[in-house]
Amino acid sequence: MSAATILSVRALLFDMDGTLVNSDAVVERCWRRWAERHGLDADAAMEVVHGRQGHLSMAILLPDRPMEQNLAENRQMLAEETADVDGVVAVPGAAALLAAVDGLPRALVTSADEALARVRMGAAGLPLPELLVTAESVGASKPDPEGFLKAAAALGVDPADCLVFEDSEAGVAAGRAAGMRVVGVGPRAAAHGPTVHVDDLTRIAVEPRQDGSILLRIG
Repeated sequence: MSAATILSVRALLFDMDGTLVNSDAVVERCWRRWAERHGLDADAAMEVVHGRQGHLSMAILLPDRPMEQNLAENRQMLAEETADVDGVVAVPGAAALLAAVDGLPRALVTSADEALARVRMGAAGLPLPELLVTAESVGASKPDPEGFLKAAAALGVDPADCLVFEDSEAGVAAGRAAGMRVVGVGPRAAAHGPTVHVDDLTRIAVEPRQDGSILLRIG
């Protein structure tokens, strides 16, 4: 058994889909339907969509299409995803971890819009942090670091003292570009250079310290 990783930080920034909430069933249903409507290979599309705002995934998959069409169709996609919670569940360990960090500096930083974030966290039975950085909050989606940097600024914490929890290539890249350490969660994250990788959130212990730091034992 490998030794546990010990990290000392001052704020925790959580992605949602794939990190706290397993929404893969919904994402697969909605995006495979979308890919089929556009004559695209659904498996190839699924390699792109995780971690990004929908209109940017569409821009990658349909590079010659005007962005206005992507934005319009993404609004429809968000409505579809918000209405579908079948199979949405918490990632193992998410509820216990969020309970352990209650009252500590933390934020949800997601490429979902606020309505979708509230629906999915509610469907998974997870509490929302007070600070939400959603699609409406930023001008640039992951892998751009804007969302994580905005969360750090709102919490008054230096980016180097923030710890990101992410599952996707775009999310890990965004956390690293923000100058933050990254816990990669689940199979998608392992190949993209997180600071430490975990299968899920079950083996993470949190210890608040008197100096305001947060000690995490991972593994």
